[in-house]
Amino acid sequence: MRVTKRTNIAMRVLMYCAGNTGRLVTKHEIAKVCNASENHLAQVINQLAQLGYLHTQRGRNGGLELARPASQIVIGDIFRALEAPVPLAECFADVDNTCPLTDACLLREALTKAANSFYETLDPITLDSLVCGNTQLLGIIAPAACNGPNPCDVPLVNARATG
Repeated sequence: MRVTKRTNIAMRVLMYCAGNTGRLVTKHEIAKVCNASENHLAQVINQLAQLGYLHTQRGRNGGLELARPASQIVIGDIFRALEAPVPLAECFADVDNTCPLTDACLLREALTKAANSFYETLDPITLDSLVCGNTQLLGIIAPAACNGPNPCDVPLVNARATG
Protein backbone atom coordinates (compact mmCIF):
# COMPACT_ATOMS: atom_id res chain seq x y z
CA MET A 1 0.00 0.00 0.00
CA ARG A 2 1.25 3.45 -0.85
CA VAL A 3 0.30 6.51 1.22
CA THR A 4 -0.80 9.50 -0.85
CA LYS A 5 0.97 12.84 -0.64
CA ARG A 6 -2.23 14.34 0.81
CA THR A 7 -2.18 11.95 3.78
CA ASN A 8 1.54 12.44 4.26
CA ILE A 9 1.09 16.22 4.43
CA ALA A 10 -1.97 15.85 6.68
CA MET A 11 0.11 13.92 9.18
CA ARG A 12 2.82 16.60 9.10
CA VAL A 13 0.19 19.28 9.76
CA LEU A 14 -1.36 17.35 12.64
CA MET A 15 2.01 16.55 14.22
CA TYR A 16 3.06 20.19 13.89
CA CYS A 17 -0.14 21.36 15.58
CA ALA A 18 0.24 18.75 18.33
CA GLY A 19 3.81 19.89 18.94
CA ASN A 20 2.68 23.51 19.17
CA THR A 21 -0.35 23.11 21.40
CA GLY A 22 -1.62 26.21 23.12
CA ARG A 23 -1.18 28.61 20.22
CA LEU A 24 -2.45 29.15 16.71
CA VAL A 25 0.07 28.13 14.06
CA THR A 26 0.19 29.49 10.53
CA LYS A 27 0.15 27.76 7.21
CA HIS A 28 3.36 29.61 6.34
CA GLU A 29 5.31 28.26 9.31
CA ILE A 30 4.07 24.72 8.68
CA ALA A 31 5.07 24.98 5.01
CA LYS A 32 8.55 26.13 5.96
CA VAL A 33 9.22 23.46 8.59
CA CYS A 34 7.42 20.58 6.86
CA ASN A 35 8.69 21.28 3.33
CA ALA A 36 5.28 21.57 1.68
CA SER A 37 3.72 24.12 -0.63
CA GLU A 38 1.26 26.54 0.96
CA ASN A 39 -1.27 25.83 -1.81
CA HIS A 40 -1.23 22.10 -1.16
CA LEU A 41 -1.31 22.75 2.60
CA ALA A 42 -4.40 24.93 2.20
CA GLN A 43 -6.30 22.06 0.58
CA VAL A 44 -5.21 19.58 3.24
CA ILE A 45 -5.96 21.99 6.10
CA ASN A 46 -9.42 22.62 4.68
CA GLN A 47 -10.13 18.89 4.50
CA LEU A 48 -8.83 18.27 8.03
CA ALA A 49 -11.03 21.11 9.31
CA GLN A 50 -14.07 19.66 7.53
CA LEU A 51 -13.32 16.29 9.12
CA GLY A 52 -13.19 17.91 12.57
CA TYR A 53 -9.47 17.49 13.26
CA LEU A 54 -8.52 21.17 12.98
CA HIS A 55 -10.02 24.46 14.04
CA THR A 56 -9.11 27.34 11.73
CA GLN A 57 -9.39 31.03 12.44
CA ARG A 58 -9.20 33.63 9.68
CA GLY A 59 -7.87 37.12 9.92
CA ARG A 60 -4.76 38.97 10.94
CA ASN A 61 -4.28 36.95 14.11
CA GLY A 62 -5.61 33.78 12.54
CA GLY A 63 -4.14 30.36 12.21
CA LEU A 64 -5.00 26.80 13.04
CA GLU A 65 -4.89 24.39 15.93
CA LEU A 66 -6.11 20.94 16.81
CA ALA A 67 -9.88 20.82 17.25
CA ARG A 68 -9.56 18.11 19.91
CA PRO A 69 -6.80 16.75 22.12
CA ALA A 70 -4.08 14.79 20.34
CA SER A 71 -4.93 11.80 22.53
CA GLN A 72 -8.36 11.67 20.84
CA ILE A 73 -7.03 11.68 17.27
CA VAL A 74 -6.69 8.10 16.01
CA ILE A 75 -4.24 7.71 13.14
CA GLY A 76 -6.22 4.84 11.58
CA ASP A 77 -9.27 7.11 11.31
CA ILE A 78 -7.25 9.80 9.56
CA PHE A 79 -5.83 7.33 7.05
CA ARG A 80 -9.27 5.85 6.37
CA ALA A 81 -10.77 9.28 5.79
CA LEU A 82 -8.01 10.43 3.47
CA GLU A 83 -6.97 7.19 1.74
CA ALA A 84 -10.30 5.38 1.33
CA PRO A 85 -11.47 7.51 -1.62
CA VAL A 86 -8.30 6.49 -3.52
CA PRO A 87 -8.82 3.13 -5.26
CA LEU A 88 -6.26 0.54 -4.17
CA ALA A 89 -6.30 -0.99 -7.65
CA GLU A 90 -8.22 -0.42 -10.88
CA CYS A 91 -10.86 -2.97 -9.91
CA PHE A 92 -11.80 -0.84 -6.86
CA ALA A 93 -12.59 2.20 -9.00
CA ASP A 94 -16.23 3.01 -9.64
CA VAL A 95 -15.24 4.77 -12.84
CA ASP A 96 -12.58 3.69 -15.34
CA ASN A 97 -12.50 0.04 -14.28
CA THR A 98 -11.71 -1.84 -17.46
CA CYS A 99 -10.57 -5.09 -15.84
CA PRO A 100 -12.65 -8.00 -17.18
CA LEU A 101 -11.70 -10.18 -14.18
CA THR A 102 -13.26 -8.01 -11.45
CA ASP A 103 -16.30 -10.18 -10.76
CA ALA A 104 -14.29 -13.40 -10.51
CA CYS A 105 -10.97 -12.17 -9.11
CA LEU A 106 -9.95 -13.41 -5.67
CA LEU A 107 -7.07 -10.94 -5.55
CA ARG A 108 -9.57 -8.14 -4.93
CA GLU A 109 -10.72 -9.87 -1.74
CA ALA A 110 -7.13 -10.37 -0.60
CA LEU A 111 -6.33 -6.71 -1.26
CA THR A 112 -9.37 -5.64 0.75
CA LYS A 113 -8.21 -7.74 3.70
CA ALA A 114 -4.68 -6.33 3.38
CA ALA A 115 -5.97 -2.74 3.35
CA ASN A 116 -8.16 -3.41 6.39
CA SER A 117 -5.17 -4.91 8.21
CA PHE A 118 -3.16 -1.79 7.37
CA TYR A 119 -5.79 0.49 8.90
CA GLU A 120 -6.28 -1.80 11.92
CA THR A 121 -2.53 -1.61 12.59
CA LEU A 122 -2.86 2.19 12.79
CA ASP A 123 -5.96 2.14 15.04
CA PRO A 124 -4.14 1.85 18.39
CA ILE A 125 -1.90 4.80 17.50
CA THR A 126 -3.00 8.27 18.55
CA LEU A 127 -1.47 11.58 17.53
CA ASP A 128 -0.08 12.20 21.00
CA SER A 129 1.78 8.87 20.91
CA LEU A 130 3.61 10.09 17.80
CA VAL A 131 4.51 13.49 19.23
CA CYS A 132 4.62 13.44 23.04
CA GLY A 133 8.02 12.48 24.36
CA ASN A 134 9.50 12.42 20.85
CA THR A 135 12.25 14.96 21.53
CA GLN A 136 13.83 14.52 18.11
CA LEU A 137 10.52 15.37 16.38
CA LEU A 138 9.80 18.24 18.78
CA GLY A 139 13.27 19.62 18.07
CA ILE A 140 12.22 19.96 14.43
CA ILE A 141 8.61 21.09 14.71
CA ALA A 142 8.68 22.99 18.02
CA PRO A 143 12.26 23.83 19.05
CA ALA A 144 11.08 26.31 21.70
CA ALA A 145 9.13 23.51 23.37
CA CYS A 146 12.36 21.62 24.00
CA ASN A 147 13.49 24.44 26.30
CA GLY A 148 10.09 25.11 27.87
CA PRO A 149 7.06 23.16 28.98
CA ASN A 150 6.23 19.97 27.12
CA PRO A 151 3.53 20.90 24.57
CA CYS A 152 1.77 17.66 25.41
CA ASP A 153 1.24 18.95 28.96
CA VAL A 154 -0.35 22.19 27.76
CA PRO A 155 -4.17 21.96 27.81
CA LEU A 156 -5.90 22.31 24.45
CA VAL A 157 -7.09 25.88 24.00
CA ASN A 158 -10.43 26.14 22.27
CA ALA A 159 -10.05 29.29 20.18
CA ARG A 160 -13.81 29.44 19.61
CA ALA A 161 -14.44 29.73 23.34
CA THR A 162 -11.57 32.14 24.04
CA GLY A 163 -11.52 34.18 20.83
